[in-house]
Amino acid sequence: MSRRTPLDPIRLREEIAQAAARMIAEDGADYATAKRKAARQLLGDVRVAGEWLPDNETVEAEVRAYQALFHADSQPRILALLRRLALLAMRDLAGFRPYLAGAVLNGTATEHSDIYLQCFCDSPKDLTLHLLNAGVDFDTSESRHFAGRGDVETLSFLWKGQWPAQREARLLAGEVRAELGQPVGIHIALYDADDERGAVRADAGGRVARADLAAVQALVAATPDAPDAPGTPAAA
Repeated sequence: MSRRTPLDPIRLREEIAQAAARMIAEDGADYATAKRKAARQLLGDVRVAGEWLPDNETVEAEVRAYQALFHADSQPRILALLRRLALLAMRDLAGFRPYLAGAVLNGTATEHSDIYLQCFCDSPKDLTLHLLNAGVDFDTSESRHFAGRGDVETLSFLWKGQWPAQREARLLAGEVRAELGQPVGIHIALYDADDERGAVRADAGGRVARADLAAVQALVAATPDAPDAPGTPAAA
């Protein structure tokens, strides 16, 4: 009976990260799902312990490498377009202290990416009423609190240029249709104002997980339609 070759955890993590990156870049899979599917592709039904899976930073690096190799001509244009749309939404929501998070912030967004906003306000109900008064037809669900403290109410809708009621939104909608051929999903997580302080802390590498209106405005100004578009900004 032949012995099974022992697995090399370092090499396995690399292979899972590369396979997961392809799923994220090509299919728009979220990181957790992509890592699980990649592990199954490589190992079949073998249960993989969490420590054998690559962390999100490793997968993100592989996503960037994959995009640079296979989508260098289109990904920067899509990223710039989605950042402009995020900024447009954040300007309308300025009174509710909006922050941008996710792939549109960190620079790995593709045509499959949605826009994820987090608002920190004294009365989340006021934000809901603001969207209703603007004619936005949204669904309500829950998403995980960024600090793991339960769930927060989240408003989601497909953006087709219907909001805000500005000429800029209509013009941008035309660009979105031409470039993506489909509407963009926008998700707005509603946090209490007291959560904002913990939201702006940087990680050990100086990167922030979310950016406020001023930071996104600076990002848009600095995001060319070119392969060297910047990623997540460092904390000030």
